[in-house]
Amino acid sequence: MKDLKQELLSIVGKDLAEIEVALTDNLTPYLDIVSDVAKHILFAGGKRLRPLLMVLSARICNYKGGYDKVFSTIFEYLHAATLLHDDVIDGAELRRGKPVANSIWKNSTVVLTGDFLLARGLSIAAATEKPSVIKIVAEITENMSQGEIEQLLRKGDINLTEEEYRKIIWRKTAVLFQGACRISARLANASKREEKAVSNYGYNLGMAFQMADDLLDYTLDTKVIGKGVGADLKEGKVTLPVIHALKEADSKDRLKMERIIKNNKFSVRNFNSLIKLLEKYEGISYTEKCAKDHIKEAKESLLVFEPSETRNILEYIADYTLLRKS
Repeated sequence: MKDLKQELLSIVGKDLAEIEVALTDNLTPYLDIVSDVAKHILFAGGKRLRPLLMVLSARICNYKGGYDKVFSTIFEYLHAATLLHDDVIDGAELRRGKPVANSIWKNSTVVLTGDFLLARGLSIAAATEKPSVIKIVAEITENMSQGEIEQLLRKGDINLTEEEYRKIIWRKTAVLFQGACRISARLANASKREEKAVSNYGYNLGMAFQMADDLLDYTLDTKVIGKGVGADLKEGKVTLPVIHALKEADSKDRLKMERIIKNNKFSVRNFNSLIKLLEKYEGISYTEKCAKDHIKEAKESLLVFEPSETRNILEYIADYTLLRKS
């Protein structure tokens, strides 16, 4: 995994550096406090995966313009906005190993900064002068908001089904990956076949990414995952490992799991007991399998394109999604 990560970074290093410059140059808030809050989340060590996907998808679709890095900032701004909002809603303490923004500034300031980042993303989309691009970004914003609302409404719901979970993570996560890839095809004036290919790649990568992310909640190392142990579960987020294990468990073990899940102040000992039950009823292995299936589909989508370094990079990113530890 370390070798793959280092190889990826060496290949896309120039692109990532240019994305960093674009993120700073295109932030342009009018108030210093907005800049301070935005930068707290924007430059806290994110992977820049979403803007990088847009740049690489544009490249594989033969985009010839010079604004791919600028337009790619849309997706980091939208992502950062949702993180700011999430941390206020969830009462989180850590994000990417740092104190959350709303532990430093007022909740109202953080929420409004998130709103600014959403608006900034839409402003940059408008600069493409392509109505279809603006429409896609608006749809992404709508779906992400609805995904967060739905997750909030189902907080702590042990009856959440796998189908409902998949719908939530598509709206919360995969729609942004999918949109980043799809917009690239529009900017490049790619064929419908190529647009469908990169859109499918983004969708499946996003689904796998969120499933892998949900698995990280069951890693007992705060330094690795950048947030507290069992943080998602304490926030009432019932994810696929739990959903599957609850479905497969006998009545006695299901009751044990329910007791732990319903107590958002569970101890590390109880959390360890839950992990053992997730392993016993294959909640973790089932989630890994589902993520692998999505990665397989993502890579197969790229076969529409001729072999190239860019296609290789996109395949490496898909592989890394399954192996990452943070």
